[in-house]
Amino acid sequence: MDKDFVTNRAWVEINLNNLEHNVKEIQKNIHEKTKIMAVVKANAYGHGLVIISKKLNEIGIKDFAVATLEEGITLRKNGIVGNILILGYTNIKNIKYVLEYDLIQTVVSLEYAKELLELNLPSKLKVHLKINTGMNRIGISYKEIEFLKSIYNSKKLNILGIYTHCSASDSAKKSDIKFTRLQISRFNYVLDSLKASGIEVIGTHLQASYGIVNYKELEYDYVRPGMILYGTYTGKDLYVKNRLSLKPVLALKARVASVNEIEPGEAVGYSRLFRATKKEKIAAVSIGYVDGYPRNLSPGTAKVMVNGLYGVVVGRICMDQLNIKVTNIENIKEGDIVTLIGDKPGIMGLDLAYKTKTIVPELFGRLGSRLNYVVLDEKQKE
Repeated sequence: MDKDFVTNRAWVEINLNNLEHNVKEIQKNIHEKTKIMAVVKANAYGHGLVIISKKLNEIGIKDFAVATLEEGITLRKNGIVGNILILGYTNIKNIKYVLEYDLIQTVVSLEYAKELLELNLPSKLKVHLKINTGMNRIGISYKEIEFLKSIYNSKKLNILGIYTHCSASDSAKKSDIKFTRLQISRFNYVLDSLKASGIEVIGTHLQASYGIVNYKELEYDYVRPGMILYGTYTGKDLYVKNRLSLKPVLALKARVASVNEIEPGEAVGYSRLFRATKKEKIAAVSIGYVDGYPRNLSPGTAKVMVNGLYGVVVGRICMDQLNIKVTNIENIKEGDIVTLIGDKPGIMGLDLAYKTKTIVPELFGRLGSRLNYVVLDEKQKE
């Protein structure tokens, strides 16, 4: 597809060089024998599932985590090699596809484990066991030691891993740190109990992004980076003990559709939300809330960049368009590129997430299907 067509209206720009940098930065901060299990669920947090996974494969990452069966199948159909773990629930009726596409299924509960053991499968099903150590979402309770021992001896399951998830590893509160330590001890209790029974325990993992930066002393077989893989933290107010030198992978861009000068007293957009108190220059931009740019940024607090200068979003953000005040930008014209999310202060994902009272994964995850993707990679010239 012609690049001018791809960048005609609004698009996501993906910097794969920054992705590679972030992988190396994470590797420097984990134990030498610990592998990265790249979390690429939810369209790689809005970054493009296949684009990101192919690059990761290229630089040596062979372990991936997705949320759904469909995501795993998409990776296989696009030539991704290595282990692909489904972190979430898969309907028992569809387990045959887990086998067909050589995926790994999480055992999400004790009852689910029993259902899997009742299936008449043509070969052993690859699984990871999820242990509930206190988050109380999915997983087999850490107390069910005897049951866990029994399924390790099952002839129907090929247990390639065992893991848990910490609910408060992003917090500096003493009570949350204490609870995280409790979760770690419960997980280690399970591992030690299994090993004491002569069971070979492989594929252990506990640390997601904040586990990596706040509990880097832990040593398991894998870490599961999500947001830090993509060069950002989840939220501005979350605890980061060992801050990594990360580079944002994603930028959101659109075009100036028109430039208008308005007089004092004139209004802009629906509900006449913005009213000029002096002569102003207003540019319409070819992106809206259906593309994932949050509508609640409408009151005029969000910044954008055009031609190296800041503009401000004004008026009501529409389905397909928004308006920016660009009185300070002298030579702005139709077709100029507007950066709505980038690597400069005020327009970073963390900034927008904070202004909209959410977190970066939600902001990036709802970027719309109408957006095209432009890939920047020194090894992949366009």
